[in-house]
Amino acid sequence: MRIRPVGAHALLLDCDDPDQVQAWRAELWRRRAAGELSAVEIVPAAATVLLDGVPDPQAAAARIAGWTPRADAVPAAAAEVEVPTVYDGADLPTVAGHWGVDVPAVVDRLRRTDFRVAFCGFAPGFAYLTGLPAELAVPRLATPRTRVPAGSIALAGPYAGIYPTASPGGWLLVGRTDLVLFDVHADPPARLTPGTRVRLA
Repeated sequence: MRIRPVGAHALLLDCDDPDQVQAWRAELWRRRAAGELSAVEIVPAAATVLLDGVPDPQAAAARIAGWTPRADAVPAAAAEVEVPTVYDGADLPTVAGHWGVDVPAVVDRLRRTDFRVAFCGFAPGFAYLTGLPAELAVPRLATPRTRVPAGSIALAGPYAGIYPTASPGGWLLVGRTDLVLFDVHADPPARLTPGTRVRLA
């Protein structure tokens, strides 16, 4: 893990893999809750963790460099959200072709996978879900759709995701859900936050 300054009051932790990102995210949240770290935001991404609103970045970087995430930094008992899913996505046959199986086998694999929110981005409430083996990564569409309906469940690269609102998108559609994933009046507004376990039931 490498630590870089970003602007006057932020630090960026460059990690070697998604597991390290999750371990550092959980460790930094724990340290902040214990009063050992001052940061307004701790934001995980695919290979980084951003700490924003850090009063003294140089001192914080020196402290973080001496820390090691605990073995239990990613809690086994993280909250779980079950997402009621209808598997009727237009790209199911395409995913089946990439995986070398039939459509029922794709559906069975997705239902059995224990997904976890790695990070959020792209749109408010859009969670990048990890859990599929690396060999099942699929490419995005060569030409993105101009409109993907809200609630669409899709795959791209090593991730699964659920579109919280209608938007353009190039992910492969495998299903849909009626679950509301983003509500500005809720606390927090996003239903799926980093660390949350997800079942596409």
